[in-house]
Amino acid sequence: MTVDTATAVLGAVDEKLEPGNGMVKSVIGSTLTLLALVVLWEVLVRHFQIPGWLLPSPSAIIAAMIEWRGELVQHTLVTLYETLVGFALAIAVSIPLAVAVVYSPLLQNTIYPILLTMQSTPKVAIAPLLALWIGFGAAPKIIVVFLVCFFPIVVATASGLTAVPASLIDLIRSLSASAMQTFIKIRFPTAMPHIFVGLKIAITFAVIGAVIGEFVGSENGLGYLILISTSQSRTPLAFGALVLLTVMSIVLYYAVALLERLVVPWAPRN
Repeated sequence: MTVDTATAVLGAVDEKLEPGNGMVKSVIGSTLTLLALVVLWEVLVRHFQIPGWLLPSPSAIIAAMIEWRGELVQHTLVTLYETLVGFALAIAVSIPLAVAVVYSPLLQNTIYPILLTMQSTPKVAIAPLLALWIGFGAAPKIIVVFLVCFFPIVVATASGLTAVPASLIDLIRSLSASAMQTFIKIRFPTAMPHIFVGLKIAITFAVIGAVIGEFVGSENGLGYLILISTSQSRTPLAFGALVLLTVMSIVLYYAVALLERLVVPWAPRN
């Protein structure tokens, strides 16, 4: 084997390994950075003797999470239920509505401006009204989650359905394909990557929406636990609930991303 051949083979191997190595380096780098920040937080709190009710140390937060693990699990399941149900409801309504808007000029001129107006309305202002109209059960929180997830999915789906190249539409029409065949074979598969972009944005908003609903009026959930613990100066417990909310949001995001890889393997990857 010549030197040039060996160099070419090694270059090809490096190109194949480069994406994987880049991902590993990214994970290791972000993990080490997070650990360094946590250690720095612990050191600063101990050094300046900051009161626990004002800013607890990471060790105090972990201790509170262990002590209150039963309550944290119970409230986490409530928030997770509200998040998933509202998110699923948003998917069930948003995607068919986006299809109808794309295929109907009348709906584009009537429904779409209303959707934009709804999105511009602060959800924090709507949550108290929902609690007044519906009560303090899970329903108002699910509706808030639905409202915050609804618009991103509609916009992403409509954008994907209209992103099909005109040449591809002309080609399938030349093959005498019906409108339904064009939708099933061309438009919807083309829109799938766009739809999942909207889903990944919406799932992070879903957790926020559930917490907003629990802040306004609730008797359980992580948002309710944060309000109660802060009012009783149990700040480590409030931070523990925040940690669980962050973990929940990250896990749900990557669950949707994993589903995208399984359902839409042709989607471009970063």
